[in-house]
Amino acid sequence: MRLHGCPVASKIVFLAYLEAVATALRTTLYSSYSDEQLVGLLRDNDEEAFAEIYHRYWDKLLAIGFHHARNKEVAEEIVQDVLLSLWNRRHSMEIDRPAAWLATAVKFAVFKTLARENRRKDLLQGHTASTDTDVTQFDEELLAAKFLKEYLDGLVSGLPEQCRLVFVYSRDHQLSTKEIAETLNLSTKTVESHLTKALKTLRHLLGNYRFFSLAAACFHIFLKKI
Repeated sequence: MRLHGCPVASKIVFLAYLEAVATALRTTLYSSYSDEQLVGLLRDNDEEAFAEIYHRYWDKLLAIGFHHARNKEVAEEIVQDVLLSLWNRRHSMEIDRPAAWLATAVKFAVFKTLARENRRKDLLQGHTASTDTDVTQFDEELLAAKFLKEYLDGLVSGLPEQCRLVFVYSRDHQLSTKEIAETLNLSTKTVESHLTKALKTLRHLLGNYRFFSLAAACFHIFLKKI
């Protein structure tokens, strides 16, 4: 059973044998590889690399999903969906370290699921229930912004190291291109290249969550200002 030729459009079929394929392909050699090595192999359609990522993070991701969803079946489906997304987007991802991306993607997927099921109240921390529509909407927008911020931070932490540092110096420390170049001992063109790559990656990935109209708009405006 081969993963590369899998009709991924059929989610039910794919999820039915995903774990079996990952288990069958896992090898001792791949378990010794770093996350960066596995992602590089994944981009080359290496199914054993995907199998190792699957086994390396399944339990951790399931724990995260269950912690937020409080439902094992829902958590399992979400983790499978996130891993499926990782495989489907293996050629376009600009992330070398998948741990943070996977964790935040699971949290964000839980939020989407609970929103659809009108269970956001399970995730609201420090906000009491209100019958006032405006207050409730405000609480939900705050929660959406919180999760989007956490998701963005996860994406940033997964960027290649120099690309991540350039973005952080620009976003968090408000350094100019010249100042970043001097700090990291890079040319200004290299800094500009890293920043462009970071923004392109983040805009592409954040684009998948534009249903959070207010929160997403704020972050896109923020990215445009960098």
